[in-house]
Amino acid sequence: MGTYQLFKKNETYNGLYAMLLVNRLQMLYFFLIMPNILIHPYMIWVLIAVGILSQLNLLLLSKWLLTRLSSNGYNGFVQLFGKKLVRFLSFIGLFFILLKLSVITLGFSEIVQTFMLPATDTNFLVFFILLFCFYVAGKGVEHTIRFVLISFFCTFCVLIPFFVYFFFPPIAQLSDLYPLIPMEWKVENWKAFFLILSSYSGPEFLVFLGPWLKTNNKTFRYLSYGNALTVVEYVFLFIASLFFFGSNYLSKTQYPIINMSRYFQNPVFERIDMIMLSFELFNLVFAVSLFLLLFYGASRIAFGKLSKPTSGKGLLSNVFLIFIGMVLMNELFWKSEEKQNFLLNLQIIAGSISYFLVPLVIVLVMKKRGVKKSAST
Repeated sequence: MGTYQLFKKNETYNGLYAMLLVNRLQMLYFFLIMPNILIHPYMIWVLIAVGILSQLNLLLLSKWLLTRLSSNGYNGFVQLFGKKLVRFLSFIGLFFILLKLSVITLGFSEIVQTFMLPATDTNFLVFFILLFCFYVAGKGVEHTIRFVLISFFCTFCVLIPFFVYFFFPPIAQLSDLYPLIPMEWKVENWKAFFLILSSYSGPEFLVFLGPWLKTNNKTFRYLSYGNALTVVEYVFLFIASLFFFGSNYLSKTQYPIINMSRYFQNPVFERIDMIMLSFELFNLVFAVSLFLLLFYGASRIAFGKLSKPTSGKGLLSNVFLIFIGMVLMNELFWKSEEKQNFLLNLQIIAGSISYFLVPLVIVLVMKKRGVKKSAST
């Protein structure tokens, strides 16, 4: 498996990969349940506004990626923060990574159980998902980054064209998009707002991939392309949901995007929803594999194990601990609707905080230390 080279850098990846990394890390579990929570047509403007706000974060992120410290990986963070603070931040990072891992994996497992394998326990589904992700992560960071190409073509390029159908009569009616201006701002709209904030999170993890990204003065442009593509996807899927369900019935279905795909009928493929979920799992495997590597790297820093080489056993032990943690979360939280909402709300808050604080804190410390960009066009 070559796991001793998990974090070895043999090559760097251009702006196209940076764009796809941003886009696919933003299009995870939440996009499947988002229309059910947004409901009101005027939330389209919130999707666009938060997407613009996300651009500011990506600008800060690009400033870090353009520095020589970013390309130095762990040593760059030590130069910026110091060893003790880096270890402390790694401990905190373990919580954020584990929470995100658990929510997206348990969420997808529940959807797979509901629509594809109703007789299969979600703990077994989590096990098999982590098994596939362990295989991909065991190939190392470089191969995992390359996997984003497969993830993109299997999700965006294959699935999105299906939903164009919902934009044409007789399903589409412009009246379903009214009102576009809110008459009042309700309490539940705040939850929807923070859900959108968290849904745009994910690119902050690129701060740890500096050694593998080929950066220049066009880096921010490519990050922006990825974010803009995410905005288009979110708005596109939300409008399609409004055309299909209408705002009055949108909140009645737990998984609007999946249920919409069940509407399609084809003489060759009978269950389009199962095909869609099968393709969507490629993106889950990509994201979870990357998070497993980041978790393993952070745990090595947090527990002072950097002097020992990376190993297959080390990665496997981390995956096993994550699996045990997910099983506990599944049994104690996810199988209860009320407690599941608590876990979802916790990830919504954590995702919003991590996305906006990580780039901001790094740039502020950079300014304090007088760190300047070193990449050129």
